[in-house]
Amino acid sequence: MLSFKSGEIVAVGEAMIEMAVTHEGHYRRGFAGDTFNTIWHMAQVLGSQFDLGFVTKVGVDSLSNEFIAELERDGLTTKDVCQVSERTMGLYMIELDGVERHFHYWRNHSAAQLLADDETWLSKAFGEASLIHLSGITLAILSEEARQQLFNSLKLARANGARVSFDPNIRPRLWASRDELCTTLQSFLSVTDIALPSFEDEAAYWGDKTPEDTLNRFLLEGVDEIVVKNGSKAVVAMVADGEMIVKTTTAVSNVRDTSGAGDALNAGYLASRLMGHNQEKSVVSGQKLAAEVIRHFGARLPKDQIPALF
Repeated sequence: MLSFKSGEIVAVGEAMIEMAVTHEGHYRRGFAGDTFNTIWHMAQVLGSQFDLGFVTKVGVDSLSNEFIAELERDGLTTKDVCQVSERTMGLYMIELDGVERHFHYWRNHSAAQLLADDETWLSKAFGEASLIHLSGITLAILSEEARQQLFNSLKLARANGARVSFDPNIRPRLWASRDELCTTLQSFLSVTDIALPSFEDEAAYWGDKTPEDTLNRFLLEGVDEIVVKNGSKAVVAMVADGEMIVKTTTAVSNVRDTSGAGDALNAGYLASRLMGHNQEKSVVSGQKLAAEVIRHFGARLPKDQIPALF
């Protein structure tokens, strides 16, 4: 079972302005983004036990300033949030079809697209990290050169004892081609310690027939811990000594919005692992947090409801 050195817990990626449905024709403005959702939930679970931060770039406008202020209020460090002139945060709107969601994005001038343009800055941000979390969306918004610089920074951080968790989180529209998508995601498995894929994505792009196929494919790439998410179906994971576990996902009533469910499962799992729990208990923690998220509109839970879950 993986151990974790002492140090900061960080996520790297893009946070966006979120317009989430509250009821017909009405939206609530907030901030969200896959890796941001994960690190934010982790901060609410872990509290003052750990230092947690978000590595990203935003604009210098009032909304970017509000985002930074919210991070500080919610217990995350902001030392690795870089503000860039002439850029803004991206924006997305959630459209609901029942409880399923569709997204509309405006991110052409997103400052986060520049987050790996300065390898020295990025490596410094990772310098004291114990765990670094990223996703396929993080990779997709970067240039090819920036992806290589992110890869280099992760490789250096791992050499210094950091662990890397990676959710492939495939969004086809962000990639130039299927080949670019598959090649890039595959290459980052070589700097991954904990993989958190979704079976639907893996089946679509690698032809996996079952979640067990996904798990075994990641094992062959040398990943130590794998948790295969599968919507409302069971989670399949590999635990210590190569034992596979299957944890049924409990049916959830009063589902309002499935946005952020996978990010929340990631958060519950990783937070539990950092608290010293084994993989099996950590999967259950992730399932519990994901179940609560989908009972609410938007990708993040009201923060006062989170401590009671753990």
